[in-house]
Amino acid sequence: MKITDIRWIAVAVAGLMVGTVVPAMAAGKVCDARAYGAKADGTTKDTQAIQNAIDDCAKAGGGTVKLSGGTFLSAPIVLKSNITFDIAKGTTLLGSPDHADYPSKIEFRGPGYQSLVSATNAQNITITGGGVIDGNGASWWALARTQKNAGVLGSENSRPRGVVFDHCKHVRIEGVTVQNSPYWQIVPYYTDDVVIRNVRILAPQHSPNTDAIDPFSSSNVVIDHVYADVGDDNVAIKSGMINSPGPDAPSKNITITDCDFMHGHGLSIGSEIAGGAQNIKAERIHFNGTDQGIRIKANRDRGNDVSNISFKDITMENVKTSILISEYYPKALPQGEVAAEPVQRLTPHFHNITIENVKSVNSAWAGVIIGLPEAPVKNLVMKNVDIQAKKGMAIAYADVTGKNVKVTAAEGEGITVAPTAKATFK
Repeated sequence: MKITDIRWIAVAVAGLMVGTVVPAMAAGKVCDARAYGAKADGTTKDTQAIQNAIDDCAKAGGGTVKLSGGTFLSAPIVLKSNITFDIAKGTTLLGSPDHADYPSKIEFRGPGYQSLVSATNAQNITITGGGVIDGNGASWWALARTQKNAGVLGSENSRPRGVVFDHCKHVRIEGVTVQNSPYWQIVPYYTDDVVIRNVRILAPQHSPNTDAIDPFSSSNVVIDHVYADVGDDNVAIKSGMINSPGPDAPSKNITITDCDFMHGHGLSIGSEIAGGAQNIKAERIHFNGTDQGIRIKANRDRGNDVSNISFKDITMENVKTSILISEYYPKALPQGEVAAEPVQRLTPHFHNITIENVKSVNSAWAGVIIGLPEAPVKNLVMKNVDIQAKKGMAIAYADVTGKNVKVTAAEGEGITVAPTAKATFK
């Protein structure tokens, strides 16, 4: 597939240079949190000292807030416009273990808790320095598991996120480690012009919903040289919640390059995609031990237009499912032909998708590509794809064209095409 939206190509190229827009270190006042009373001893709560440093710099028109040496224990803090938050190498910003320190609030149009680091309606913000932001999420994960086991509805939202930019512009995160967030770790929400580069994002393999990066209804996002080893999606591009009443803005013009994804649920678009997603490009991504590799997912209660998507130069090893494209997520896949339902506002439409130069070894499943009978996957092109798996690839309710595609399955057929699909391989 050739992407013909020249405007997006121009934006994507500009996006690779977006780091020149946001300086690595803001000019202006330097506010060292220790000068405002921070102890950095890992036991004293330094929240007020850090916030005072941020506020003082902001009042001066912007500057650099420095955390240097030691462990700064903190409840949620709020960044402001024109602030560089410099967490020096060997320094940790550690989230408070006291759940009462996280105020409840409406976040992302629903009930939640204030994130450890956040900014709202702000611009020109940089987080840098080589240090660590640690969400200290273990007690929250235990609570989430307990609530889930008890059948508490909405329990997944009863945790703060790690780093959230809400309706912001010109954001840069570079050189730091973000880890152990109680919930999603880095979230640009309705935010434009974002660079996340040379960042490590970590959480235990089975920590619930610890997505690494979730661009949510955001645009012009660059994710580059990121190492993510987490408990859920390594990247999840979102744009609207389940049964969203709307309106929802799309996520668009996003590039993901030169990343290493380890444990986690892969590079995902969806499943909450009520605003749609367009012009997504992922290149030179390596997966090792993820549950899925390439994943596009939605359902009738959370979908929209997902188009102009490109995956190129992808390598995978020890991935459970190499390619998963499903308009039934998270429901079980149907067997055989099923009845079409009326097309609604939240019906997913996946089309104009290219998967090129993919090598996957030791996978459990090569893949699944399945659309809805009323909205089949359209114009999915695979080129130079080589997958070695225990079981093959199944295609249903989809229009797929392949060139130089090889699926080697230890059990059964390499590629199974249902009567409901149209697939041509050369």
